[in-house]
Amino acid sequence: MSKKLVGLFILVVLALVGLALRITYINASDHQDYKRQVLNQTQQQYSSRVIPFKRGEIQDRNGTILAASEKVYNVILDCKIVNSKVKVKDKSAKIYLEPTVKALVEVLGLDEDDIRSRLEDDKTKNSQYQILKKQLSITDKKKFEDYLDLDNEENKSLSDKEKLMRQRVKGVWFEETYVRRYPMNSMASDLIGFTYDGITADWGIEGYYSSLLNGVNGRQFGYFNSDADVEQTIQDPINGKNVISTIDANIQQIIRDALESYENEMANGPNGTAAAKNVGVIAMNPNTGEILGMDSSDWYDLNNPRDLKPFYSAEEIAAMDDKAQLDALNKIWRNFCISDTFEPGSTVKPMTVAAALESGSISADDTYHCNGFKTVSGLKIKCAIYPNGHGTLSLGDSLKHSCNVAMMDIAEKMGAENFLRYQKIFNFGDYTGIDLPGEGSGILHTQQALGSTELATAAFGQGFTGTMIQEIAAFSSVINGGTYYKPHVVSSVTDSLGAVVENIDPVMVRKTISPEVSNEVRQYLGTVMDSDGSGAKAKVAGYSMGGKTGTAQKIPRTDKKYLVSFIGFAPLDHPQVALYVVVDEPNAAIQANSIYPQQIYKKIMKELLPYLNIFPADPSAVELPDKDSTTNKADGVVDENVPKPPEGETSAGNNNMLSGGVTNSDAEITNE
Repeated sequence: MSKKLVGLFILVVLALVGLALRITYINASDHQDYKRQVLNQTQQQYSSRVIPFKRGEIQDRNGTILAASEKVYNVILDCKIVNSKVKVKDKSAKIYLEPTVKALVEVLGLDEDDIRSRLEDDKTKNSQYQILKKQLSITDKKKFEDYLDLDNEENKSLSDKEKLMRQRVKGVWFEETYVRRYPMNSMASDLIGFTYDGITADWGIEGYYSSLLNGVNGRQFGYFNSDADVEQTIQDPINGKNVISTIDANIQQIIRDALESYENEMANGPNGTAAAKNVGVIAMNPNTGEILGMDSSDWYDLNNPRDLKPFYSAEEIAAMDDKAQLDALNKIWRNFCISDTFEPGSTVKPMTVAAALESGSISADDTYHCNGFKTVSGLKIKCAIYPNGHGTLSLGDSLKHSCNVAMMDIAEKMGAENFLRYQKIFNFGDYTGIDLPGEGSGILHTQQALGSTELATAAFGQGFTGTMIQEIAAFSSVINGGTYYKPHVVSSVTDSLGAVVENIDPVMVRKTISPEVSNEVRQYLGTVMDSDGSGAKAKVAGYSMGGKTGTAQKIPRTDKKYLVSFIGFAPLDHPQVALYVVVDEPNAAIQANSIYPQQIYKKIMKELLPYLNIFPADPSAVELPDKDSTTNKADGVVDENVPKPPEGETSAGNNNMLSGGVTNSDAEITNE
């Protein structure tokens, strides 16, 4: 037994000695071959990688793509592989270096000096992840792959030397990623918004619906088996959902054309180069709350949202620090139509009349007498035509001629409590809940602060602030039969294959007024468009429509800066579209002229109504030329809503104004 154990021990020792000798021999003679196999596996590390999801598309109501993610590739260089030495004819050499550099330069047009510096620098020469180029197109990627494909017809005629060179191209791989594209560039920029990095967004639809548009990354796990074959497991990414908006790209173009026409006419006027400080337009379906179009005057390219050159000179940009640049960009990116608050002026008069009728404070048969002003708590509050007066007016005529005295009488009959209650019913002072980020809410007087003077001026849109979206939503409820709908810009959500996963139906928030009151006010608003009405210049020949002008004087009043507006709808009896236009500080010597928003409104409606298949009630009506234009030559034309104080008379100041707000030019307040 002892001899057998000794013999077994000797055999084990001899086996270990033999194994050690074999390892020593392999290390001395063939270690490069084995090292190459290990390096080849390392080279294929990209087979264990993240597979990015595709962010969903944003489409208009007709399927036009407004935002989409396009697959592109980052060119990655594995410097360690390219620099690895391989035994060739008893010598070690970097056989992958020159072929790889040549391919990258000749096929992809990359910078040879940049590539070589990465391969030679001590900090990067062993790096396995160097990004040589970002956002390579799929076309260029295919060109590189064809270059390496020796079975390709074009490569069959290559010499053996050239084929060997291409076989030695190593360490280059392509990392999938996506880049966000906006095919319509600046169209509806405020409404669509943009992404910072392809998946992160704060503005517009991109920001509000970002979590829906984003998906979940996948992953690819890969390795080489013993036969050097690739084995892999793939967990597919989940692509983001698509958002179908309520807006119409064609309506957006109609709005843009009208705004560009205004810009061309009004630019380089007496107040600078811009046509106005801000211009905003909202088109809405009053029966659903759907936004059909929305635009404002600061148009930026969604594909290059950080470009300040269209808005500032090179000297101005150079003088900006990081904070100043960010402030400038935020000003450009914000959506004026939902974010900015201002005193709306006389466009709220339809709500004042509707609230008084609904509450029973007045009747349709009431009349009002205007001698040019009304004295409230010792203050003389003037009408627009002071020192003249409107005389005796019916309720309808008080809207037709935009009489402030009549509105003050109506508010007095309502009382502060009732008036404030209906302001809240019409949703002033609160968010509408529109599905866009950055909405403003405005400020209302509290009941304690709503004294007789504040009540009088609030009746014609002074002393409180709101947004464009608040105004058009409230106005729509007045003309649609009395239903307040939540404004919204998205109608449905689909999956990556186009199947609908969610419909976003109109949301009825509340009833504001009765259908009878709605019909009454609608008829009054129709008279505003008569030839002797305050909105005559907005009338499109042959169509039945209604509307209301607004002129608001901004604080400080001595600066004589105004915000002018027009809100209207068509057809008169069955409204299908409401349109609101605001021009903030028009570039004119006399800003207080509602002709500016009226003519923008008219230009839009002339194209919009036929597009919506709304046809003239009187096809034989002839379009009369406007006596006045929106050019600076029209500065002598004074809006009937603009106050005309007598020579030498001064206003009493802003004792009843909200600090920092604007005041309505339809009234002048003086000490009695």
